[in-house]
Amino acid sequence: MKRRFLIVLCSVLLLAFTQSAWSTEATWLENIDQAKAIAQKDNKTIFINFSGSDWCHWCIKLDKDILSKQEFIDYAEKNLVLLKVDFPKRTRQSKELVAHNEALARKYNVRGFPTVVLLNSQGKQVGVTGYRYGSVADYIDHLQTLITQ
Repeated sequence: MKRRFLIVLCSVLLLAFTQSAWSTEATWLENIDQAKAIAQKDNKTIFINFSGSDWCHWCIKLDKDILSKQEFIDYAEKNLVLLKVDFPKRTRQSKELVAHNEALARKYNVRGFPTVVLLNSQGKQVGVTGYRYGSVADYIDHLQTLITQ
């Protein structure tokens, strides 16, 4: 009985470790206050992605070509706090999340999608961009230019 328990426990731990070690998904927050607290604590830039994730062609392309790539995820893990401000058409959101997202879009004067707003660790806007043609490395270089201006 003890041996069986140990085998099951080791299997579960191994599975949990391998899934977390090889995860190819970034952690996206949905709350600006949480993002600001983490950015200030870790001295990171906040990357706000204003998106229409299920209908906007360029938003989907930005996610597919850049944001979901391991090179970007690795860069983001070290340098960014990722905040997704989504305006989907087919996915339901809570009234609170809709109101939060609309307030952020007004605050940062978002006129189209995708819009990426960069805030320093103190919450001050340091740059605005969107989808750009090129590689993930090109996009990261562009972000670095905006952040260090």
